[in-house]
This record gives sequence, structure tokens and C-alpha cells, in this order.
Amino acid sequence: MKIVYLHQYFKQPNENGGTRSYDLSKSFVNNGFEVEVITTTSNNFGFNGKNWRIEDLDGIKIHYLYLPYDNSFSYLKRIFVFISFLFFSTIKLLSIKTDLVLATSTPLTIGIPALIKKIIHRSPFIFEVRDVWPEAVVAIGAVKNKVIIKLLLKLEYLLYKYSDSIVPLSRDMKSSIISRYPEFSTKAEVVIENISEIDRFNINYQNKYLFNALGFNPKRSILYAGTFGKVNNIDYILNLAEKTFEIDPDLIFILVGEGSEKDRLIEKSKALNIFNKNLFFIASVSKSDLPKVYSEVTCGSSFVAPIEELWANSANKFFDSLAAGKPIVINHFGWQSEVIIKENIGFTLNPDIEKVNILEFVNFVNDSSKIYQMGLNARDIAVKNYSLTIASSKYLSIINRIKNKFNV
Repeated sequence: MKIVYLHQYFKQPNENGGTRSYDLSKSFVNNGFEVEVITTTSNNFGFNGKNWRIEDLDGIKIHYLYLPYDNSFSYLKRIFVFISFLFFSTIKLLSIKTDLVLATSTPLTIGIPALIKKIIHRSPFIFEVRDVWPEAVVAIGAVKNKVIIKLLLKLEYLLYKYSDSIVPLSRDMKSSIISRYPEFSTKAEVVIENISEIDRFNINYQNKYLFNALGFNPKRSILYAGTFGKVNNIDYILNLAEKTFEIDPDLIFILVGEGSEKDRLIEKSKALNIFNKNLFFIASVSKSDLPKVYSEVTCGSSFVAPIEELWANSANKFFDSLAAGKPIVINHFGWQSEVIIKENIGFTLNPDIEKVNILEFVNFVNDSSKIYQMGLNARDIAVKNYSLTIASSKYLSIINRIKNKFNV
């Protein structure tokens, strides 16, 4: 059985970014499926004037479209990239004979090639929902035009209607979908969260990564490893660092990554007089190197803007922290906060920084026995609920159900 995986931002372990699609694709190959991926790259190596190049990786056949993209792109330029990928990926997908298409958002338009493939070739497709579009983009104000919003809502409905399975990445996403479209509750029954890649983090590193990057070994540190975009609300971290510096200057915040907001954030941290004091910026690292950084910090973290629709997210940072056996610090409510409280694996900060009990937070990070136990709990819950084995098993159940239904 052949599966074509549509993911505009597919990442290999040697790249920075989430590797969910790679990890799942590899698990599908290991279970006897033939897997091809359609994606993009900003690296023009090997194209030789052509639009596409093919790479074979761990049994996965990857079709790369040269289409540069960056978080710093303007809204119009990002729309152009989405439309370009929509056009070229549709043509590519129609040229491939397949038994099943797995389309993973974002953006929402990723589902259109799968829908066209189904209409023309009757190929079933799974629609994986990483963010509830257009609900989330409307909430953050990225799309304001009422006509466009109406069209996006119509597209969302059509993709849900004609997909053979809907896979939300969190229970809050599932609730959002079935509350608005109760007729699709059966399709969206199975939630497959982002993955805690246990094996990737299951290594005892004897390294001096932070010492080499910072010039010293922090006694207590909070790691943010991800994108510096507007929705990530990194200003919250800076404001938190400013407040904790007054109580405990040895509590260090380490920000690893790139993004459209990075230069502005660096300047702001200098203005707050915390730059390279208790807050440090480090360049992005590959997913395969990320465990080295996590192995040396006290806690991981994940932050978003104070917009309730964003709380349904299934951030890689959350699951990486658990896989690394580190407590997780977040600044929002929703399902992740509920898991943190229930499983005793971290600390939920109030979305409003002015309502945070800073002393309570500092005391939490300094409580070594509590941090140790939460780390054990985090690793345990990663293995029990969020491992690749569990995610793959859920997907195989869905795929086999579709396989039997369509006799493929």
C-alpha cells in the first residue's frame, strides 16, 4: 500500500523544526508501507534549473519543490508561497499513483490537492489538523476580510466533509471541530498529539553545549527552543526574566531559534538590561542536536499569545520537554495546562504577566527535589501517552480501517 504524505514544511532530523512527519513516515515504512512525501525546501542545491528534486531517506521518497519560505515574510508573500505550493503540489500529486493521501496542515490549503486527488482519482485522504484554521488565524487578526474568512470556513467544511478521517492534534482541537461541525464527530474521533520522540532523547550526553555557548554553566535555567514569531509571545519571556532577575539573578532564560521577531527582541532585552545577564539568545540547532541542549537545562517551556484559540495548540516544545525528562513551563490554560496539573509535570504561568506570582515561580525552579520528581513524571507520561509507538499505532488503526473500506 502506498501513502503520499503532503506536508509543506517537512523536516529531517538534521534540520531545525518539528520532525513528526518524518518520524511517522519512517514508522509507516517500517510497517511495510511505501511512503512518498511532497514538500518544499529553501535550499536550491541539486535542482539544476528544475522545479523538483527527489531524495530517498530511510526508505522515504521525498519530492522537494524549491520554494523559499521564512517566518519574516510579509502576509502577502506568505499567501503567494501557499498558493504556489498548492498549484505545484496538486500537479505532482496527480502524477503519482497512490492508495492514500495524508495531508497535514498548516496551512489549511494543504488539503486542496488531496481533495482534488479524491475527486479525480477517488483516492481516500486523511486530513491532519495541526491548528484549527481559520479559527486561529482569525483570532490573531491575520485574516480580517469577511469574504476571505467566509471562503476559508467553507474550505474547512469541505475538507472535513470529503476527508475519510480527521486527525486533530489535541483534544481541544477536537472539541473545536465537533462543536462547530457535530456531523463530523465520528471522523474526528481519534486524537494523535505531537510526538515525544523517546529514542532521540534517550541518551546520556556528556557535553558542554551551554558552557561553549554562554561561557558558563547555569545553575538553574529555562529553555525556550522554537520560533520567534508574534504568536509565540516571546515578549512574555523577556518580561518574566526582568521580574525574576530582581529576585534571583542566577535563574537563566535561554532562547534557541530564529524568527521575524528576533532582532526586535534582542534590542528589547538590551533596553530591559537583561541581555546576556539572565537572558541569552542562541542560534537554532537541528532536531538531532536539540537533546544536547535539553540535557543541560532545568526546565523546558512553551509560550503563546494571550488568545484562547491558541491554547488548543500541540506544540513540539511541550513534547520535547517531556521526552527529555524535564518539567515544562507554559503561559496559557487549556489541555496542556490540565495535563501539567494532573500529572505534576511543570508550572502554568498566568497568561497575564502582571498576575504571576514571581516569587512562587522562582521558588518552584529552585526546588530541586520537586524539579527532579517532575522530570521523572514528565518522562513517564511521555512514554505512556505520547511516544512514537503510540502515535504510529493510532495511525495504523486509521489507515487499516480505510484500507479495508476501500479494499486497497
